[in-house]
Amino acid sequence: MVLDLHAKTKAQAEWEKMTPTQKKRQLFLNQKELLDTFLEHHAISRAQYQKSLGDLRLKMGFPEANH
Repeated sequence: MVLDLHAKTKAQAEWEKMTPTQKKRQLFLNQKELLDTFLEHHAISRAQYQKSLGDLRLKMGFPEANH
């Protein structure tokens, strides 16, 4: 079996097709998902979650609550 080290994964190919705005939104959603997981596993408090999510929204330019 020969491995092609230059072959792209499906995720890499999809990422390359995204616009900068789509990439930014996906990065935001990935970070939000991580915060959701921390909250779900009680690694952070509800207050820390809300603060961190609010900070993330402001820094990434997604002030709306529907993301």
